[in-house]
Amino acid sequence: MKIIIASDSYKGSNTSLKVAGLIEKGATAVFPDAEYIKIPIADGGEGTVEALVSGLGGKIVSVRADDPLGRRVEAFYGIVEGKAVLEMAAASGLPLLKENEKNPRIASTYGTGEVLLAALEGGFKDITIGIGGSATNDGGAGLAQALGYKLLNTEGKELPRGGAALADIASVDDTAVSPLIKDARIHVACDVDNPLLGEQGASAVYGPQKGADPAMVKELDFALSQFADLVETWKGKPMRDIPGAGAAGGLGFGLVAFCNAEIKSGIDTILDLVDFESKISGADLVITGEGKIDGQSIRGKVPIGVAARSKPAGIPVLAVVGDIGKGASAVYEYGIDSIMSTVDKAMPLKEAIARSAECLVDAAERACRMIKIGMRIAGR
Repeated sequence: MKIIIASDSYKGSNTSLKVAGLIEKGATAVFPDAEYIKIPIADGGEGTVEALVSGLGGKIVSVRADDPLGRRVEAFYGIVEGKAVLEMAAASGLPLLKENEKNPRIASTYGTGEVLLAALEGGFKDITIGIGGSATNDGGAGLAQALGYKLLNTEGKELPRGGAALADIASVDDTAVSPLIKDARIHVACDVDNPLLGEQGASAVYGPQKGADPAMVKELDFALSQFADLVETWKGKPMRDIPGAGAAGGLGFGLVAFCNAEIKSGIDTILDLVDFESKISGADLVITGEGKIDGQSIRGKVPIGVAARSKPAGIPVLAVVGDIGKGASAVYEYGIDSIMSTVDKAMPLKEAIARSAECLVDAAERACRMIKIGMRIAGR
């Protein structure tokens, strides 16, 4: 019997790899002779690099880079199976700022550009960037500046960093851009489909959590519109409405415009990176999971992505989750065959997190015992 374990992390308690180990422990109590293959999975957000590097035997490379406000911090990228993996949160993430420091008018993705440049200079041409958890709203302008693009105003002076300054953009000078970017294949792992502008755009939807009040949201959206007008004219093609262009404060837009990147679903990008289909070949069961499964899980979450890749091979999929929320039954239409909650009694969130390891093992064992009952019935 071959069992694949490919779960997301349980935020606040266990990493993807630890979850897989705990599920294996519970399943082994029922199927001790099974072959277990643990595949680290993430959706491209914070923790993606750690999950892939630790699970696939990769390496972390430290990079000194600017944080969103220009202070030097220790960022990083990962090396996995000969490819580079970045997460923008390492240099441009919201957790790098205190509450009173949040200011998307001046926050910049420059540091993410520095990390990308370091990966390029390290010889990597196939690069995956997970975007999520950003403190920025600069349309990827800072990243472009770090790569050597000069964003100029009407006087020919370079724009300062940050989202607000984009209102004054008049031209782009690419004469000093690193030539390494031209031969690179940049894959953007993104779990949202927002356009760059408008009510569903970067500023309106995500600006408030980064410190923007209503007036600032309007200012930032206008600045991004000016930026998009100029950049699209310069590139000769529309990009503002590409699904995911508004992700991470418009970094999706910037990566497409300045790096010719391709935006894909975060989970699909990661599954491609780990060569998921080849690893599940011949499997009898796939066990996936996340902290909470509900009606929103069908919008690009890890369990659905895993199920979508498993179903064509006819492999049943079990989801072991921390909480089953409203509308969770919708996932049955997307390839999940059954859901098992780790919670074994009513308990507050704090207790659930504290007991998460114990509960995961128990839930996996309960689920596998049910599977064994089904196997006995089928064998009659």
